[in-house]
This record gives sequence, C-alpha cells and structure tokens, in this order.
Amino acid sequence: MDIVVLDMPLLDTREKDRDLTGRLISDIVLQLLSYCSERERLAIRQRQAEGIAAAKARGVAFGRPVKGTPDNFGVLVRQWERKQLSFDEVLTQCHMCRATFYNRLRDYRLAQAQGRK
Repeated sequence: MDIVVLDMPLLDTREKDRDLTGRLISDIVLQLLSYCSERERLAIRQRQAEGIAAAKARGVAFGRPVKGTPDNFGVLVRQWERKQLSFDEVLTQCHMCRATFYNRLRDYRLAQAQGRK
C-alpha cells in the first residue's frame, strides 16, 4: 500500500527506487504520526466519557424525550376496543404515532394484568 502526503514529500512511499534510508525515515515518521493520532483519539474518547459522566451526575437526560400518555388513555383504549372510536381518532386524541400507541398499549395492558393479580 502506498501513502502520499501532498505537503510532505518525505512521506511519499510510491517511489520504488527510493534508497533504504529514505524508506526507513518515511516508515518511522508514519509510525510516529499513527501513534500520535491514536493517542489523540484515545484522549478525545476519555474527555467525552468524562463529559457524559459529569452530565449524567447533573441529571441531564440523554436520548429522545419520552412521550407521555394522556390521563384518559384507558378510556380511549376501551372505546377503541368497543369500536366506538376509530384507530385514527384514538391516535389523534392521544397525540401519538402508531408505534408509540402500540408501545403504550402494551405497557397499559401489562399494568392492568399486574393490578388484577
């Protein structure tokens, strides 16, 4: 694999007739640059982890905000199950998309099942 650094002709490894000393120097410099970039990447990851830990300690919430369920969710679910409301009407009244509604419905049914036991 050949490496060409446009602003550093010393590191051009394309030249096949380069003498042994030139290849040795370019290999050493490339290894040094590789080491420096790897150390910098590790330092960046460490600072990032420290920043995330500090933010979590301050109570910063990460990720997408949780969409709550309306207070009358149980009533809307029962009306939907009895075909008194269409699915689109329930989604509109809950201000949810289809996937969120089904997730909240699953949680609601689990809570209802645990409440009966």
